[in-house]
Amino acid sequence: MELTKAYLTDLIYKVNGAAIEIHKALGPGLLESVYHRCMIHELQLRYINFKSEFYIPVNYKGINIDVELRCDLLIENSLVVEFKSVEKILPIHIAQLMTYMKLLKLPIGLMINFNCSHIYTEGQKTYVNEFYEEIY
Repeated sequence: MELTKAYLTDLIYKVNGAAIEIHKALGPGLLESVYHRCMIHELQLRYINFKSEFYIPVNYKGINIDVELRCDLLIENSLVVEFKSVEKILPIHIAQLMTYMKLLKLPIGLMINFNCSHIYTEGQKTYVNEFYEEIY
């Protein structure tokens, strides 16, 4: 599958749909880990390929650094997804997602905060980096 902006937009739409389904059923206020487990189940039901708590390789000056840096989900080897269940997304949360995208050399990431009234309008945000401009 060729990585295109249209493909990524469709993928984000599907992941957001899964998050909305979970949020409608459970509402806000639970631990991030609960939503994460539910998302795994929902993605399986929708036949969307993913890796959960994927270890991100860190290479520093040609040396692989042994760290346990994990993103919540890597969807279709194309989209980094981070979950939160917090009152407010902080700049450090965004920096974390952007760093994961950079290390994985992926153009797009999705932050989903389940601690909100409505996922679609206030609980999700897409972030892009310099790799995004290189695709069509």
